[in-house]
Amino acid sequence: MEPTANIPLSERINIRMLIFFGVLALMVGYPVYIYVDSVMHEGIKDIGGGYKEVDLKAMSVFPFDQTNGTIDDIPIKWRQLDGSKVVANGEMWQAMSAARYVDSFDLVYSITKCCFSGPPQIQHFVHCRASSGAQLEDLPGLVRVKGTLHIKVTRDQGKVSGVYWMDVDSVEQDTVSIPWIPILGVLVGLPIVFLVIRKLFSLRRTNPPLAA
Repeated sequence: MEPTANIPLSERINIRMLIFFGVLALMVGYPVYIYVDSVMHEGIKDIGGGYKEVDLKAMSVFPFDQTNGTIDDIPIKWRQLDGSKVVANGEMWQAMSAARYVDSFDLVYSITKCCFSGPPQIQHFVHCRASSGAQLEDLPGLVRVKGTLHIKVTRDQGKVSGVYWMDVDSVEQDTVSIPWIPILGVLVGLPIVFLVIRKLFSLRRTNPPLAA
């Protein structure tokens, strides 16, 4: 029986393997990057031009009495956004209209998660209306909404009817914002790591350690 040849590790590692693990790292790393970025900015991020990008889900997940809630029950960091120019990514909810263009709608971080996974909470909704002269298209899926946010607790028929309000300047289909710097770092770094590993194993093979 012929002995099985031991293939050096430097020869078992190839570019295709590195590309595979690189793509896998990006698939796992991108959601982690988004989560860490949101945590670091606590749901509010300055994006220039006088605008702040707000995380709709972070704005929604706090306890709020749907009947007796007051403005003081809203976390202070969200109250401080009153009157601010903001950008928010979410989904449009407009149950009473099938028109292409709308002058009002509700914005939520996810229709399926906030509206069909238990009783919806009023703080999950941003009540939006078109700013003067704005033409808003009713778009499916994720959208990117720009406008002026207002924090105001309103009541109707004995319960809270609104917490967040926005005068909307524009609505557009949301596109994935790709963190190019981390991606380029991985794509450039992997070949370098590959070459270094091969060089180290090559030196080890050509210069074996001296016997004691």
